[in-house]
Amino acid sequence: MKNRSYSKTRLHPPENSHYQQTSSCLLNAIFLAGWLAACASDALAQDFGVSNTTVRIGGVMALEGPLSGLGQNMKIGIDAAIKGTAIQGRTIEFAVLNDSYNPPDTIEATHKLLGEGVFAMVGNVGTPTAQVALPILAEQKIPAVGFFSGANLLRPGVGAVINFRPSYSQEIAAVIEAALRAGVKSNQICAFVQNDSYGMAGVTGIIMALGSQPGAAEIIAKLEQIRATADESPERNNVGPVGVYPRNTVLVRDGYKSLKQWEKTTGERCRLVVTVGTYEPIAQFMAYARKLKREPWIISAVSLTGAESLQEQFRRYDIREDIIMTQVVPALDSSLPIVESARKALGSRLGYIPLEGYIVGKMFLAILDKAGNTPTRERFIEAARGRKFDLGGLMLDFTNDNQGSDFVLLTLLQGDDFKVIEPNYVEKLFTQ
Repeated sequence: MKNRSYSKTRLHPPENSHYQQTSSCLLNAIFLAGWLAACASDALAQDFGVSNTTVRIGGVMALEGPLSGLGQNMKIGIDAAIKGTAIQGRTIEFAVLNDSYNPPDTIEATHKLLGEGVFAMVGNVGTPTAQVALPILAEQKIPAVGFFSGANLLRPGVGAVINFRPSYSQEIAAVIEAALRAGVKSNQICAFVQNDSYGMAGVTGIIMALGSQPGAAEIIAKLEQIRATADESPERNNVGPVGVYPRNTVLVRDGYKSLKQWEKTTGERCRLVVTVGTYEPIAQFMAYARKLKREPWIISAVSLTGAESLQEQFRRYDIREDIIMTQVVPALDSSLPIVESARKALGSRLGYIPLEGYIVGKMFLAILDKAGNTPTRERFIEAARGRKFDLGGLMLDFTNDNQGSDFVLLTLLQGDDFKVIEPNYVEKLFTQ
């Protein structure tokens, strides 16, 4: 009876075979479309690096070559942070490819990881490498999280960028402000930097630190002239209070001579030389200036130089004192829970860069947790924006910008180690 009753309600007679075929095809098509949509949704989730059990993230770092110490230590820290951790029931897979700090290799490695499907890129190392990676990530709306660079190109940056660390400008300002308080004049502040976007980010930091100083206009004009040169490897030596060296080389002598030319031209000696480079050429420059030429300069280095790798270089050249280095993580002997957790996880491998990698890993986990049980890239970014996070006593604040921390730590080389110092101690170095 049901079948008969059902047939009576049809708009067309049941003996219309063409109608039956059309209806059957339509129903099948609807069913197939729904099935394909469900499959596409599952595939899309996989492309995003998310499954029911895992979240897959990527990273591109210098794991080989002269900067391998930076990439390897950053990876060690992130690995330690995510090991054995599950967020909303999902474990974290971290796929890392090497770029040897070479931008063309960065591009290739980035495309490879995106082709394999990653939810986000985490902990990439370097400024010139970030410069080429960010547009690719922005085009495909991939979050760039905790990159190991303090350059302004990441603040706010192209695309969905979430920074942990302070900028190079903040690191450099901490040293320059102490020097100015000690009576150092603007034209006595010099720089030795890598001849690319990384080094020019350092020059930007000096410009910003000197911006409010009376009588600094002429120096700032020279620095802006150096920074504004657009070529990939321009001739920036012998223009102002800056010496440069080519990326991925240890050709430091011309940069040193540029600073000596500045001293000769102005009649003022460099009292502070801010360095922004990588550990081997920076150590070579310091050894050349200090040990060979006996320069009385106070020399500083930013955190990305790599404290652990720089110390190894110092032992080769017997450099043992009066090198200032800024750090963007708490002291290694800090009692903060985040540092104690890192100390337990990293053991003998604990250092400033592994600690930063550990913090970046924990930051990623904290934001992912806030993104909910069905995380998407959009929800991940929304989970960070406008929020504060307490990472074991280390406060991150994203309420005003995309940079979580403004913390800068001053350290000074004393013997074989960098010791934590207060800003007033830096002032004493210039008045001894």
